[in-house]
Amino acid sequence: MEPMIAQINARALLIGDRLDLRALETAERLATAPLTIAVGARGKAVLFRYGAVVLFDVDAAEELAFLSHIQPLVSEAVSKPEVETLGLWLTKEVPEGMSKNLLALNDLSLGRLQVVADVLAKSSILGLYEKRVAASFELIEPLAKELQQRGRGSRRGRDLVSHIGTALLTQHRMVGRAEIIEKPELLWERPELEPLFLKLEDEFELKERAHTLERKLELITRTAETLLDLLQAHRALNVEWYITILIVVEIGLTLYELFIRGHTGI
Repeated sequence: MEPMIAQINARALLIGDRLDLRALETAERLATAPLTIAVGARGKAVLFRYGAVVLFDVDAAEELAFLSHIQPLVSEAVSKPEVETLGLWLTKEVPEGMSKNLLALNDLSLGRLQVVADVLAKSSILGLYEKRVAASFELIEPLAKELQQRGRGSRRGRDLVSHIGTALLTQHRMVGRAEIIEKPELLWERPELEPLFLKLEDEFELKERAHTLERKLELITRTAETLLDLLQAHRALNVEWYITILIVVEIGLTLYELFIRGHTGI
């Protein structure tokens, strides 16, 4: 039994859509890819361009001051950050990995902290997208039921295009920016850290959650596209009916001119 366990807290916050890391060139850099800087008395922060910040051993006052400091660098800041927390403890008595709801680490090197930060940051962005997709699902499900029961939808085309755009934008951010299912670049230089990454990736179910989100996004997109096609077809049919009615009216007026007015001599 260990006489003492060194424990620190890790806290990931998704604070916006994008973070301008170039503006932090003058900060005290501890490492790059991902960018890691010193915070407070003894803490560290790992920052990601897709708007996530992961803090290690930073108290509440230091966190507030740091977030206020980088606020001007955040694009499309969220009103309520998505948060992931994890306790880390330094021990060599057990293998590295989750134990007793804490992450056991053999040391607190920058490389290990960066691996932890990568997983926590990705989990936070997945958490945000899971909430957004769930909200879209609640809106799209009644439309799918209406399609099943009535054979057509009544939602305006603008709303349906908005659903499609939201789904496509989420897919772009997941794949293009956060690279959720990709291994961090750090592992190319530090392959010995890959077992730790794989354990954390499995613990936070990054791949499973990303695949589930992809399926839901595809379903939302297909449903919205189908309803939009039906709406446009319905409008086209209405236009055809309007044209037909106008033609009938025109024919009727012509017949009236030829037969009725012609016979009466009016």
